[in-house]
Amino acid sequence: MRENGRVTSATRQPETPAAAVPPRLIATDLDGTLLRDDKSVSPRTVAALAAAEEAGIEVFFVTGRPARWMNVVSDHVHGHGLAICGNGAAVVDLHGGADAHRFVKVRELARQNALDAVRLLRDAAPGTVYAVEQTYGFHQEPDYPKLHMEIPDELQPAEKLLAADGPGAGEPVLKILAFHPTIDPDAFLTLARLAIGDIANVTRSSPSALLEISGPGVSKASTLALCCAERGISHEEVVAFGDMPNDVEMLTWAGRSYAMGNAHPDVLAAASGRTVDNNEDGVAVVIEQLVAQRESLS
Repeated sequence: MRENGRVTSATRQPETPAAAVPPRLIATDLDGTLLRDDKSVSPRTVAALAAAEEAGIEVFFVTGRPARWMNVVSDHVHGHGLAICGNGAAVVDLHGGADAHRFVKVRELARQNALDAVRLLRDAAPGTVYAVEQTYGFHQEPDYPKLHMEIPDELQPAEKLLAADGPGAGEPVLKILAFHPTIDPDAFLTLARLAIGDIANVTRSSPSALLEISGPGVSKASTLALCCAERGISHEEVVAFGDMPNDVEMLTWAGRSYAMGNAHPDVLAAASGRTVDNNEDGVAVVIEQLVAQRESLS
């Protein structure tokens, strides 16, 4: 469906009927989900986010982006000011703005795990090149392509970047990025998961063959679950939105979840419902309905 006036019915049923559990928290991905393709937050979406907060529904941005790329939404974090970044590797307080964020929680990738993952994936997919994302630093191998919005701090082989005495040695590693120039993106993800096993968590959010490798058990879902537990919020009280494989666990965990109209097939299969695409303000469409339902019950 393409209209903004309704959302398709659920494709699976949560443990508790979704309509019977009023939402207390909205968890939304950014790129391809909340943001339009031009990386803007539409006026309609800004209004919907504000309405949710006014209605007492917390909004968490849950993204693969590093904290320093959060300026696009830092004006919309409202009261709590928190965002989950790096696919769950960090919880960040954005109240100070993009240049003054504070790490509230860090779930790092141990350097030995990172080195093992690099070795195993190099063996399984020759030609793979790497970048290393830390809390504040970003480093990459010389052959890693210009895929990101910044200039790397260091250009060295991954093994040197991840060495105990490597760049940013005292700084946590949040994730490593693995790129392959020729392998199909979904095939690369499957291959990497088989090769790396439980040494690290592997996912992807890019349309290219770019993988994101985090610590074991670190995902958007697991960090969101920790944040919700701290607030006494159950998974049935969470509504989640996403569009790419790195959203699948979060969408499966949440009591209600929506795949965007532009979502990857795995996301469409994982979510309990669907909305229109990101350029049609699909997140706002659902939030408006949630707020209206809440007001009708009050």
